[in-house]
Amino acid sequence: MEWIELLESTTGRFADVLATGDLGADVPTCPGWTLADLGEHTRWTHAWAAHAVTAGTPDGDSPAPGLDRDALVAGYRDAAGVLLDALRSTAPDAPAWTFGTDRTSGFWRRRQVHEVTMHLYDALASQHRTDSWGVGPELGWDGVDEVATVFYPRQVRLGRTDPLAAPVRLTATDLGRSVVLAPAGEEAEVELAAPAAELLLVLWGRLPATGPAAEVLAQASVTP
Repeated sequence: MEWIELLESTTGRFADVLATGDLGADVPTCPGWTLADLGEHTRWTHAWAAHAVTAGTPDGDSPAPGLDRDALVAGYRDAAGVLLDALRSTAPDAPAWTFGTDRTSGFWRRRQVHEVTMHLYDALASQHRTDSWGVGPELGWDGVDEVATVFYPRQVRLGRTDPLAAPVRLTATDLGRSVVLAPAGEEAEVELAAPAAELLLVLWGRLPATGPAAEVLAQASVTP
């Protein structure tokens, strides 16, 4: 994946939604948030990730510039630019604070692309425009892999969820690939098969699961 290019283009698309959309619109995929709230959350997250890369700690914080359009859009673009500069100027194998087993700057290239990709979907949902989200199979599948290898194990490890009641095989029908959400060595008992981008949306609670896997996934929180 060309992570820097993806991050630059996706943050640009997100900023465009903030610049043109109804900031007071509810975000149906993030109950209780407006588009303005979502914009501030994503701005803060970019700034926090940049601090993790440059300072090597999780203690980054930044005051909200304001939720009026001019301040919000300028603040978001600035945070995205700082993050991009930090990642461009830091080798992907350089040490960085992360919340995964990968303790390098490269973790944040991938993670922030997926962060803003999912929140672009949310932003578009607030404007009834999810048909323009347009995430391809390879990026969608990498996001599925991130859930399987980073987020679900972390959720269990931190005691945020019980392990799934049965292993779930996630199969990307457009790529012919699969991965299992389960302890190593267990056979998959139920399958969720869909295009990769749709699987990603299901795992992050943006679309409902269907079939036998739906009940199993509903009993655990595989993502925060």
